[in-house]
Amino acid sequence: MDFKNIKSFISQVVLANALRLFRVFPNNDPIMGFMLPQARKSMFKAAIFAFSTMFIFDIITMKVGVWTIVTASTYALLAIGFSFFFKKIKIAKISHYLSASVIGILLFDLITGPIMSSMMFSQTLMLTILGQIPFTFYHLVSGITWVVIIAPVYDLDIRAQYSSYKNQILVQIKYISSFLRLF
Repeated sequence: MDFKNIKSFISQVVLANALRLFRVFPNNDPIMGFMLPQARKSMFKAAIFAFSTMFIFDIITMKVGVWTIVTASTYALLAIGFSFFFKKIKIAKISHYLSASVIGILLFDLITGPIMSSMMFSQTLMLTILGQIPFTFYHLVSGITWVVIIAPVYDLDIRAQYSSYKNQILVQIKYISSFLRLF
């Protein structure tokens, strides 16, 4: 990895953690938005990004513990899995990113929620699942939103599609405004 790539990598880790600290959403999590474009290019880089972002955030918020290893490792394993997923895709679409985001968040929340919470904190499985439902809902809203915003910045295929979408939206706005003038 050359200096430019290292600089980009570090800036993405810093930006991801800054966005997490900003708390735009409950359970604000932009990591998928950064990780998925990286997983498309480099399994190693995506896994290191996911692990280090989670780990550094817990250091910043002074909440390092066994949980840190579990969440960071889970995200790193997801990054590795998505690298295999994206290797099969020649031209990525936003639907690929959204599908990966939903699957990744559901798997992450299953592993770090009901499975690990029941084991680590001696909670009943039913209580953990009930508490997990709103958490996962907010996590999905946050993750999907950040993927739509961040992925086009780091993936040229998605950026090109957005340009096409933007043009289609502008045509529709013109059509609707001209239609509304009739009234």
